[in-house]
Amino acid sequence: MSTRFTTALLSTVVLALPVHVTAQTGHESVIAHVEAHADTYSTVAQQIWDLAEVGYQEVESSALLQEQLVSAGFEIEAGVAGMPTGFVASWGEGTPVIGVLAEFDALPGITQSRSPYPDPVFSMRAGHACGHHLFGAGSVAAALAVKDWLASSGTPGTIRLYGTPAEEGGAGKVYMVRGGLFADVDAVLHWHPSSANDASPSTSLANKSAKFRFRGISAHAAGAPEQGRSALDGVEAMNHMVNLMREHVPQETRIHYVITAGGSAPNVVPNFAEVYYYVRNPDVEAARSIFDRVVLAAEGAALGTGTEMEFEVIHGLYAMLVNDALQRRAQTNLEKVGGVTYDDEERAFAEQIQATLNNRPPIESAAGVLRYAPRQGGGSTDVADVSWVVPTVGIGTATWVPGTPAHSWQAIAAGGTSIGNKGMIVAAKTLAMTAVDLFTDAELLKAAKAEYRERVGPDFRYVSLVGDRDPPLDYRKPAGGS
Repeated sequence: MSTRFTTALLSTVVLALPVHVTAQTGHESVIAHVEAHADTYSTVAQQIWDLAEVGYQEVESSALLQEQLVSAGFEIEAGVAGMPTGFVASWGEGTPVIGVLAEFDALPGITQSRSPYPDPVFSMRAGHACGHHLFGAGSVAAALAVKDWLASSGTPGTIRLYGTPAEEGGAGKVYMVRGGLFADVDAVLHWHPSSANDASPSTSLANKSAKFRFRGISAHAAGAPEQGRSALDGVEAMNHMVNLMREHVPQETRIHYVITAGGSAPNVVPNFAEVYYYVRNPDVEAARSIFDRVVLAAEGAALGTGTEMEFEVIHGLYAMLVNDALQRRAQTNLEKVGGVTYDDEERAFAEQIQATLNNRPPIESAAGVLRYAPRQGGGSTDVADVSWVVPTVGIGTATWVPGTPAHSWQAIAAGGTSIGNKGMIVAAKTLAMTAVDLFTDAELLKAAKAEYRERVGPDFRYVSLVGDRDPPLDYRKPAGGS
C-alpha cells in the first residue's frame, strides 16, 4: 500500500470517528503536555521579558523560540519575508494546515522592574508592556503540544508556528501575508495578553503610519535668524493643521503623533526634524483617505515654512475580520480551561497593583471568563491582515491584574511574574484544544471557511497598505538627519 493511500485512509478513519471522542482525547493530551512543560515555557517567557528587544531587533528572543521548536523536530525556515528575526516552523504533512502566531517584540520608551510599584529600569530602553514575551512562548507551547498529539495519535495534518516580529508598529505579519506565507493555511490561531479571559469576536482599527521628515537650513537663532529655515517649524505647522483637521474626520478616527527629532540646541535653527504619525479608523478605506489628508497637511507645512518634506510609510494594517464559528469554539474551550487563580503571594501583589489603577474590577475576576459578546477593539494589530486571507481566531487571557491597561508599567510588572505565566498557560491550553478541534472536526473548518468567504465577498483581493516597500528594519532606530 502506498504512503499516500495510507495517509488518505487514515484521514478518512480519523474524521469518521465521533468528533467528541477524538477531540476529547486530543484535549486531554495537549493539556497534559502543556502542564508537564509549564515550567520550561515560563522560563523562556521570562528570558524574553529580560531581553526586551524591540521590533526587528529581537535576535535573541527569536532564537530562544526557534530552539524550542527545533528540539521538538520542527523544520525551521528563518529570515522569511525579508525579516531576519521572522521565521516559520512546521511539523507534519498534508492537510489541514493549522497556523499559530507568535510575537516577541517589546515597546520602547517604557521600562519597569517586577515590582508592584513604579520602578523604571533606566539601564533598559524597552519593556514588555504588551506582553509579547508571553505571547511568543505561549504560542510555542500550544504548537508543541499539538505536535506531540498529532504524532502520538497518527492524525494527519500540519501544525505551523509563525514567528512574527515587530507587531508594535513594524507590521511583521503584513510582509508575511504579502509574501504568500499563509496561502496554503486552513485556519490561524492567536492570542494576546490581557487583564481578562475573553474569546469574544473583537474587531480592531485599520491603521496607517508614517515618519514625516522635514529639512531646513541651520543658522544662529539670534545672530542670523533670517538665514535659517526651521525644520521644527515645519513639524509644528503640520501638527497644528492636523489638530485642526480632527474636527472634520469621522468621530471614530484616531490620530496620534510623537516628535522623534526636533533639534538639539535652542540657539541653533534645526535643519532636521521628524514626526511619527498613526492614523486609525475602523474602515480601511477611511484610514487610507484620512492618511492622504495628513500627507497634504505635511506638504502645506513645508511650503509655508520654506522647508522640504519627505515621508516614509512605516506600516499599514487592516481592521480585524472576525470569524464567529471559530470564536465560539474557542470560547467553549476557554471556559473548559478556566481562568487564573492567585495564591496568597500573587493576590498581595495584585492588591498593590490595583492600588495604582483607576479601574479596579474584582481580583477574583481573573479566574472567570467573560460572556461571549461582539466587541469593537480600540487598538490595531497586524493579525488583522492575516484574518483577511485565512479564517482566524484569537483569545485574550488574564496575564495582568484585572483592570490593568496595555502599554503600562503595571502590565510589564505582572507579565514578569507568575501571574503572567499562569495566564500564558491558560492561553496555550485553549489554543491547543482549538487546534485539535480543527484537526478532528471537518464541519468546524468547513463552517469557518464558509463564513470567511461570505465576509470578504467574492471580489475581494488583498492589497497591502504598505505597498511594495521592504520591511522597515530600522524603524526603531533613533531619528537623524543632515
